[in-house]
Amino acid sequence: MVSESLVKEVLPLAYKGRGGAQGEGKVREWWNLPGGRRLIVTTDRLSAFDRVLTAVPFKGQVLNELSAFWFRQTADIVPNHLESTPDPNCAIVREAEPLPVEVIVRGYITGVTSTALWRRYELGERTIYGQHFPEGLRKNEKLPVPVITPTTKGGPTGHDERLDLDEVVTRGWMAAALWDQIKQAALALFQRGTEIAARAGLILVDTKYEFGLDAEGKLVLIDEVHTPDSSRFWLASSYQQRFEAGLEPECFDKEFVRLEYARTGYRGDGEPPVMPDELWVRTSLLYQESFERITGMPFIPASYPVEPRIQAVLKSEGLL
Repeated sequence: MVSESLVKEVLPLAYKGRGGAQGEGKVREWWNLPGGRRLIVTTDRLSAFDRVLTAVPFKGQVLNELSAFWFRQTADIVPNHLESTPDPNCAIVREAEPLPVEVIVRGYITGVTSTALWRRYELGERTIYGQHFPEGLRKNEKLPVPVITPTTKGGPTGHDERLDLDEVVTRGWMAAALWDQIKQAALALFQRGTEIAARAGLILVDTKYEFGLDAEGKLVLIDEVHTPDSSRFWLASSYQQRFEAGLEPECFDKEFVRLEYARTGYRGDGEPPVMPDELWVRTSLLYQESFERITGMPFIPASYPVEPRIQAVLKSEGLL
């Protein structure tokens, strides 16, 4: 893990836009390559409450390299779209047609937003997303079995639409056989993630998977997998003690940032408050430690700026 002083040094550079991308999301930029492939650059931007809050040094590199690690660990469960990682911040992937839903697998009942599983349960709901939850659950408690809650892709103005379990089929988005295949793959991925996280001293709380179809119509895993952005991780060694004391678990993921905002009273509505740089330094170090715990490898930061290396990849593909 890099030093706190180095994180502070690169903090002003973290939000520097690269520009010139053919497409851009909240935390990614991409270029279309020949042969049905795409170059994806993972930026340092941090998105929470459905908006970009700021940028965190080395976050993009952690997400890019950690996703590549997880793709290798889960390729026997379901194929993925990754072809190579020519740069610490980017990956070349095979094009796939994204399916219209993302799959959330939840092992614990938690969350701070109005649509979170715990918030809905706290307000008295017992059938949530078409699934029944028993009486007497406490916040942050482990569920009897992991549950799947599908969701549509989120838009720029609001949270993703939460769906009951069978709506994926009843709305005609995919055949029942494909949805069954996705559910089985998601549960197997979650089980594998839980096992690897446990060896790292972490609890995989919940996670989001995105699937697509390749050129032959076969199911593939796409986007990012089991990163501090797409998954929720808690520190295993302190979980039980903090749970019994009614305290929030120690986070190793983006929820750490959400909880800091929630303490100010902000939960996504209106303009977010300005947070101190120290928060983003701590977040960067947390992301790096998550990488090192999960992979068992030291985090080696890429130098700044990254633009020349991205340009080199594009030039090698005949695009510059």
